[in-house]
Amino acid sequence: MMKFLFMMIFMIPLCFMKNMFWLVQMMLFFMMFLFMNLNLNIMCFFNMSYMFYCDIISFGLILLSIWICSLMIMASESLFKLNFYFNFFLFNVIFLLIMLYLTFSVLNLLLFYFFFEASLIPTLLLIIGWGYQPERIQAGMYLLFYTLFGSLPLLMGIVYIFNDLNTMTIYFLKFFNMNMYLLYISMIFAFLVKMPMYFVHLWLPKAHVEAPVSGSMILAGIMLKLGGYGLLRVMIFLQEVNLKLNYIWIIISLVGGLFISMKCFCQVDMKSLIAYSSVAHMSMVIGGIMVMNYWGFIGSYILMISHGLCSSGMFCLANINYERLHSRSLYINSGMMNFMPSMSLWWFLLLSSNMAAPPSLNLLGEISLINSLVSWSNISMILLMMISFFSAGYSLYLYSYIQHGKYFQGLYSFYVWFISWVFIIIFALISFKYDNFKGWFYFYLILNKK
Repeated sequence: MMKFLFMMIFMIPLCFMKNMFWLVQMMLFFMMFLFMNLNLNIMCFFNMSYMFYCDIISFGLILLSIWICSLMIMASESLFKLNFYFNFFLFNVIFLLIMLYLTFSVLNLLLFYFFFEASLIPTLLLIIGWGYQPERIQAGMYLLFYTLFGSLPLLMGIVYIFNDLNTMTIYFLKFFNMNMYLLYISMIFAFLVKMPMYFVHLWLPKAHVEAPVSGSMILAGIMLKLGGYGLLRVMIFLQEVNLKLNYIWIIISLVGGLFISMKCFCQVDMKSLIAYSSVAHMSMVIGGIMVMNYWGFIGSYILMISHGLCSSGMFCLANINYERLHSRSLYINSGMMNFMPSMSLWWFLLLSSNMAAPPSLNLLGEISLINSLVSWSNISMILLMMISFFSAGYSLYLYSYIQHGKYFQGLYSFYVWFISWVFIIIFALISFKYDNFKGWFYFYLILNKK
């Protein structure tokens, strides 16, 4: 595991060299293929040392982190073209990847907390440094204070565990069972805010709407998964309390998921709609983890991976539309099938995955989650049925609104305006050459006609 860490650290100087933008991106792709070829043992921990380890959960999430970070650089080509601090941007992405890699692979609970929180800093810099609107400062503050408010009890809980057990090694904690309500709340609250659970989700749509494409991709792809990963780790030694209190979180998640799904139909901003759909999907993941059976854990893991791929792809497509039309409004982006038919195919593939249509990975995850939640309580079937139905509903709503219908007439305005001014300048130059007075007269007529 150390070799990949050193590879990422030695990529940092490349970020500040000339003409290295695409080399860094290719190096990340190369590292992803190297990481895929690790000897994977599904049944237990592997590549274990005093500091680092890997198991199937860490393996999938690290692989997803490297993949999303390489795609972030690819999607942010406009920064390179405009020469907009792209060296610092590359450094930011690599630093964020290092923090995520360490979060998913470190063996010590205190170090896990440290890197879990450290990954917030580069994300905040991405939003504030490369965001689009002045409101990004407010969105950054929401992100910072929501996350930090939930994470202080987690630190206190980790210190208590060390004082009580004299170990903070994640591998050894599975041998203990800590039946304490206050410890349980303090350990899981930070992860529920990060997921985010309904009631503490308000930071996510704000952060997504104000973030650049790279910020949205990493938020949807990885940052939400940190909460799920933390829950999967701490549930091992908090089983007894969780079996008494899990109904609270499951009810909040499922009812909140239903509310958020309906709220998706009220959105007029593409990014906002995709962000709210992320909250709806994560509510099912929280439900699956809290049920604490094998189907729930497996379904949560699969849905986290598939949602990371699918949601980050949708944010990338929303940004492609934004770069061309300079608006994320559904009204202005309507009828895009006439202009970008190949883009329409990508929207269809990703939105069909988002609604868990076969043969997507989302379907496999949702089947496992539905299985686990229905085995926990038959009543949850009603909420799950409605969440799945509305999930398909808002995905189709987004697709049909963007791709079909009449396109916005103003799409042509920029090009028409530009061409007309080119002709005006040409006429003016010709007239200056031959007859000054007549030329100005024609120039005046053309302007008046425009």
